[in-house]
Amino acid sequence: MSSVKVHPIVKSSALIGEGPVWEESEQTLLFVDIIGQKIHRWSSATNRIQSVETADTVGFAVPRRSGGYVAGVGRNIVAVDWQTHKVTSLVEVDEDKPNNRLNDGKADPSGRLLTGTMLKDYPSEERKQGALFSVAPDLTVTKHLSQVDISNGMDWSEDQKTFFYIDSLALTVDAFDHDPSTGHIGNRRVVCHIQEGEGIPDGMTLDAEGRLWVACYDGGRVINIDPATGVRLKTISLPVTKTTSCCFGGPDYSELYVTSASLGLNQSESKQQPLAGSTFRVTGLGVKGRPSYAFSG
Repeated sequence: MSSVKVHPIVKSSALIGEGPVWEESEQTLLFVDIIGQKIHRWSSATNRIQSVETADTVGFAVPRRSGGYVAGVGRNIVAVDWQTHKVTSLVEVDEDKPNNRLNDGKADPSGRLLTGTMLKDYPSEERKQGALFSVAPDLTVTKHLSQVDISNGMDWSEDQKTFFYIDSLALTVDAFDHDPSTGHIGNRRVVCHIQEGEGIPDGMTLDAEGRLWVACYDGGRVINIDPATGVRLKTISLPVTKTTSCCFGGPDYSELYVTSASLGLNQSESKQQPLAGSTFRVTGLGVKGRPSYAFSG
């Protein structure tokens, strides 16, 4: 049995590192620092980072089939030209909620963009101000869910008939029936309850066998869950508490990349966690992931 190893690959002390996406063609890892307002791209070949600054919080960045990226900046879906660093607004969501911002986002297998919102100032006494949206290639926006606290991890089953989703403060991973042709979701149910001491469910990915890998904020771990039973199969511990998201990448998608945050640690915690805000590579898991998708718009 292979031995699991955790290595920091980007010691950047991100305020809130998030949204890792492996780009197979370039052998690069794309991720964001939400509060640091930057999109980063790390090259596995050169071990160097390139960055683009955004003018507001940036919840996610994903590749665009026509080139460049789309990102969630403030409440705007924007196009990012990596060569020129030009950022162009495409469409706005939650126009009536200026205190919201976009959080996690991913492209689905059909090339739609799924993304959700949350209150900028969290924690807050206000609750359930966020929503989950899809953006079609023609930039038509559809709201799928309202009354969301912190819209977070999302992914799709191999047959595209199930959509997995996390609203973090519910402390559950949920599943929906998913219609690949329309993007419609329904029949919401709980796949897994996050247990006391495991932290808050945050970003998520599926492996090639359809099992969930959930990064647990304030839990210092990624938990591997069988969605059919809710049973934990593995727990990967990291040397930081604020683990935020994960994706598979590297050779044959055999490595798990995990982002983390440093924001919110007190002085003592920061001393105990010098790698807080780093991005990590986990090897030796004995499983493989799947390629990510690109936005068709």
